[in-house]
Amino acid sequence: MIKRQHGLLALTAVFSVVALTACGGGSGTATGDFTKDITGSVSAWGFENADEVGTSRIDYADGVVKKSDVTVDIDQSAFDAQKFTTLAASGKVPDVVQMSAQFVTTYAAQGLIMPLDQCYAVNDVDPNEQYYPQVIDDVSYDGSVYAVPQFYQPPAIMLNTRVMDEVGVTAADLDTSDQDAFLAAVAKMTIMDGNNPTRMGFDPQGVSQAGLWLLSMGGQIIADDGQPTLDDPKNAEAIDFLKKIYDEQGGFANAKSFVDSFDVFGDNNSFVADQVGAAVFQQWYVNVLTPYVDQVQISSTPIMNEDGNPFTVSSGTAFVIPTAAKNPSAGCAWALNLTSQDAWMAAGAARADTIAATPGAINTGLFTGSPAADQAIRDEYVKSSGNAGFDSAIDGYYSILDSGESFGSSPAGQQIQTELQNAVTSALLGEKSSADALKDAQAAAQRAYDQVAG
Repeated sequence: MIKRQHGLLALTAVFSVVALTACGGGSGTATGDFTKDITGSVSAWGFENADEVGTSRIDYADGVVKKSDVTVDIDQSAFDAQKFTTLAASGKVPDVVQMSAQFVTTYAAQGLIMPLDQCYAVNDVDPNEQYYPQVIDDVSYDGSVYAVPQFYQPPAIMLNTRVMDEVGVTAADLDTSDQDAFLAAVAKMTIMDGNNPTRMGFDPQGVSQAGLWLLSMGGQIIADDGQPTLDDPKNAEAIDFLKKIYDEQGGFANAKSFVDSFDVFGDNNSFVADQVGAAVFQQWYVNVLTPYVDQVQISSTPIMNEDGNPFTVSSGTAFVIPTAAKNPSAGCAWALNLTSQDAWMAAGAARADTIAATPGAINTGLFTGSPAADQAIRDEYVKSSGNAGFDSAIDGYYSILDSGESFGSSPAGQQIQTELQNAVTSALLGEKSSADALKDAQAAAQRAYDQVAG
């Protein structure tokens, strides 16, 4: 249970999630050989800070575990990439590990985690029906699915309608496919003190959300065969647009310094303090703002792609089974059980109970990675809050779930993302042109790919 109202509606999908329980036991091999007959004990790692969304699903899974005499040992510390590699090399790894979906393909290519196709099959789960296609794409490699997805948090533009109304800007003016109109709207909402912004018209989160911007403008980060494509000309165009956005607000260095001062999760956050007119945020940030419903005026609008259609990208965590797991069948069966429709409905009920006991709280839904679960929870628990702005924001995030794309899957995925962010930072600071920064990033990412894939 969440102890504070801020925590209640804040970080369900990004920071929290689930300690582990399991539904199973059994045997498996490095090739992903799974059985439905489960018994024994399961060890798990990477599950910290479980809130009611996590504990309710654990309770549900416990009910299944008891039927199979499976015991579970949970390490609730956070996932650590270096620690995982060390454990994998030693062969002393847990049976189930939770990690960012962006890590999955890297470990799959290194042979550190198992393909789960047979696990899905013996447990009668079709991943292409259970999850959004872009979510499955994130955890697929070389024709196999290597993880059980959990959560899908789409980014969109969060609107501070109080600031927008003050200067006469509408959501239609923030259509990213019309760059000139967009930049004009950003300029109208921005307030400067010399070279320093005191209110940003728009915070694009240009570095952390770089992939979103590149893909939305027709660029590509990873090819279908997993090779990096950072030097795609469309990518340079996207970064050039980001630079124009920052230049309207004092340049990247000054804007970043201002943004770094924001009280993102606190009582004086940027929407309470009117420090932004609009900003890119994933769906979870609606939760952060719900305690301040009487102090903020918000809505949301999607990022538009170059054709003027809504666009977003997938992200979230996933469960993997290490190659050296001692009880992979049980571990995988547990992961499927914890992310089943029944488990998510239990989580939806638990969240609804918490909200009912929290004055002023708003139910924003659970964005699970499963379209059926998302819709069922929305139908059952997401009702009108009485605040038109929040209701519009919530509806806006639901509306883009089907518009998402995968960043792409590559054995060098982590290095590609790192090189991309380095390139964007360099270009936004004016150290290199966008094209040159991406050319250098492509060379480094290609070396990493050749080393892993070769």
